[in-house]
Amino acid sequence: MQRETKTESVAPSKRDVVDVRRRGASQWAVAWRRFKRNKAGLAGFFIILFYFFIALTSPWLAPYPPRSFQALYEGEAGQPPSWKHPFGTSRAGLDVYSEVLHGTRGDLYVGVGATLVSIAIGMIIGALAGYSRGTGSDILLMLSQVFYTIPLLPLILLFARVFSVLVAKGFGLTLILILLGVFGWSTISFIVRGEILRVRELDFVQASRALGASRWQIIFRHIIPNILTPVIVTATLLIAGNILTEVVISFLGFGDVNTSTWGITIEEGITYMRTEWWTPVFPGLATLFAVLGFNLVGDGLSDALNPRLRD
Repeated sequence: MQRETKTESVAPSKRDVVDVRRRGASQWAVAWRRFKRNKAGLAGFFIILFYFFIALTSPWLAPYPPRSFQALYEGEAGQPPSWKHPFGTSRAGLDVYSEVLHGTRGDLYVGVGATLVSIAIGMIIGALAGYSRGTGSDILLMLSQVFYTIPLLPLILLFARVFSVLVAKGFGLTLILILLGVFGWSTISFIVRGEILRVRELDFVQASRALGASRWQIIFRHIIPNILTPVIVTATLLIAGNILTEVVISFLGFGDVNTSTWGITIEEGITYMRTEWWTPVFPGLATLFAVLGFNLVGDGLSDALNPRLRD
């Protein structure tokens, strides 16, 4: 007669969870070493640092305040680049160099701010859709799909026209930031949902659940930190896309003409492109290199954080 043996389930200890966190920290260190060896990504990183430096110091670096028509009063409107005006002056009398510097702050404000809003909304909805089960998850997934199909640019142009009073009062950039963030989160939600579906049954999640962690603690303390890789990569690309969208909105005449942005300066100079090329070209180049920098960093991070790549 065989003796029955009983197996006891041993709950994971807190040390197991700590070990998982330490392995996660070492993975970030490895990713940073990989990123530093990526020349293109490193170049993009320094480009972004340069732009943030300009944005922070533009009030002191720019020889003229934002939207200052001093060159018009000095009889120097529409002048080509010179020592006094390195990027020339627009026909309206704006110093293009000053406008490009001040525009850096405005466009980074929209690009980074809108991306942070999208990440906050997308991570919450994606986390709930991925961790929950049943009808609630299906509804959140359907909501993400609806927002994904919305044509973003026409919608923002419509809202900018409807709320033109806010634009006229100087809240144009904030309005664009909010609209881009509120309607641009669907990509983040899809990524977060997919990653949570992948990791929610892994050992470290089961360990946290066995230790009595609540749903929100599991999502935000244990799952989210372990799925940040694709979110960070997507965020850099979203910043580039939001900057470009703001430039297009301003270029089409829906921006705040009382605020310095690259799109506004391009729009004001594009009519005289043949004779006064410097007015649209320099803010256009600023846009080009900003978008390039964030895309290079995004590609570099994608390679550095890819677990399939080995040192």
